Amino acid sequence: MNPQRIQIFVTGGTFDKEYNELTGELFFKQTHIADMLKLGRCRLDLAIETLMMIDSLQMTDAGRQLILERCEAAPATRIVITHGTDSMEHTAAVLGRGIRGKTIVLTGAMVPYQFGSSDGLFNLGTALAFVQTLEPGVYVAMNGGCFPWHSVRKNREHGIFELLAEPRP
Repeated sequence: MNPQRIQIFVTGGTFDKEYNELTGELFFKQTHIADMLKLGRCRLDLAIETLMMIDSLQMTDAGRQLILERCEAAPATRIVITHGTDSMEHTAAVLGRGIRGKTIVLTGAMVPYQFGSSDGLFNLGTALAFVQTLEPGVYVAMNGGCFPWHSVRKNREHGIFELLAEPRP
């Protein structure tokens, strides 16, 4: 494996939701990561693996453990994880407490990629830039910002991620 290769782990989330025009429901079919990378004209050496396709409200401790194990086992030292925003900071905390020596950036979207007005493409691009430039650690990259795992929260009132005043223990 190329030591510069970046591993992308897909877990679902709003990034990959699709709209059923008949029922009005959002659902998962397949990841849009390859399409997003093509649209962004990405030329990085990437390995993409889908771990699950779920809404992050359905993320369990077992799911977080699987993500942790795949990050530990990955030969890559730089990893991007696409994740739903509702529980992204919880998964980041599990990884932050458990992983050493790798740079891991979690990212997601507030609006599904398929809607055309999604922030997902921008967030994916910034996550790929951050994972190449940050020191080892676990981070959340959303809306142009990048936050250490222990100092981030989703502000549900404003629909943004922000820095905590006091880091988590």
